[in-house]
Amino acid sequence: MNALTLGPFAVDPDGILRPLHPGAPPALHFAWRGRACDAELDGGRLRLASAAARIPSSAEPGADRSRAFAELAGLPALLPRGWTVKLLPDHRVQLQSEATLTTPPTATSLIAAMVRFALALDPYLDRLEEAGVR
Repeated sequence: MNALTLGPFAVDPDGILRPLHPGAPPALHFAWRGRACDAELDGGRLRLASAAARIPSSAEPGADRSRAFAELAGLPALLPRGWTVKLLPDHRVQLQSEATLTTPPTATSLIAAMVRFALALDPYLDRLEEAGVR
């Protein structure tokens, strides 16, 4: 039986992931609630990130940047242990986390970790939206 392809991985019949292109860590890109998300596998560690929102520009009519920055400043204290928040140079707000996958990593453990990340992301997306950070 041939291996199935899942993004940058070959999935063996037993579900084990094998990078198609050894060298750079393989990554999958997906969207959750219209936000770009990334899952990058490096050994047994899975780095997960989401472009959760963007601080509004001062040129946008009605933009309440002070409220947006205040929400962003308080966000790290609310995040689960191991999560980080970054304000990127283009004013995007990125939420990041890591997960440990089974050894060897399987398609099931990868997809489950991505789903757990996306579901855990929801309340923080809601908070940011309520503060005008979309």
